Amino acid sequence: MEALFITLSAIGFILFLIPTKWRGYCGTAGWGFIVLYLISEIPRYLSENNILYPSMAVLSIPFLFITGKYLLQNDSRAFSLSKAAAVAFLIYAPFAYITLVGNWLIGVVTGEVLLLLNLFGQNAMLVAWNIIIRNGFRTEIILACTGIQSIAIMLGVVVAVPTTTRQKFISFILIVPTIYILNLFRNVGVIIAYTGQWFPYLPEIAGNGEYGYESFFWAHNIIAEFLALIFLIWIVYNLFRIIPALGELASGLVEMYWGEIRKVSGKDK
Repeated sequence: MEALFITLSAIGFILFLIPTKWRGYCGTAGWGFIVLYLISEIPRYLSENNILYPSMAVLSIPFLFITGKYLLQNDSRAFSLSKAAAVAFLIYAPFAYITLVGNWLIGVVTGEVLLLLNLFGQNAMLVAWNIIIRNGFRTEIILACTGIQSIAIMLGVVVAVPTTTRQKFISFILIVPTIYILNLFRNVGVIIAYTGQWFPYLPEIAGNGEYGYESFFWAHNIIAEFLALIFLIWIVYNLFRIIPALGELASGLVEMYWGEIRKVSGKDK
């Protein structure tokens, strides 16, 4: 079912890029199926004690209603945001839907993470093409570990507004190498912390019954997620400096969503 939601969302966003009178409906459908996907994934994330993505799923429901409302009103802010999402999907889709392409990227990242671990003297090795073992603990590298989602989203943001060739080039350099390299070190840090059992704390909230999982929870679900968020904010800040129009778009989106929240809460009367 999750794969169906993603596929339907991709179709909705692709159709949104075609300039027809139905664009608003297609964009709304794209966002709607994303929300359904996030909601369907809540049980899995909760089983992993991941609180970030379930929180995003809950917040995505009012986001959908507001975005859909403005898309159907042909609002330029909602259209720019949806364009960013559509382009991000087109970048991400080959890695997610073409097994050969996705596995190639996973294999490359796995090899580079293994190389870095051993350069740091961690004595790690492969037990499968995408599984690294150290101190008896195994870590599987999957597509979510490659950073391709963040790269696709940030590149989508760049095309949300008109840009010059120079702005596109500088933004590409800021996004792709930076996220890719930082993600490699993120994986290395998580593996070292997990296989070294650095954080065996609060098993009642961080454990899942698997021996040693607590260290993975704190390293991957809390510390790495927080640091990733900080770095993404830094990248966005620099994108705003490179492309001032993005700041104007962000300001417009804040005005749009905050205005709707104030209306619902009764503060804007």
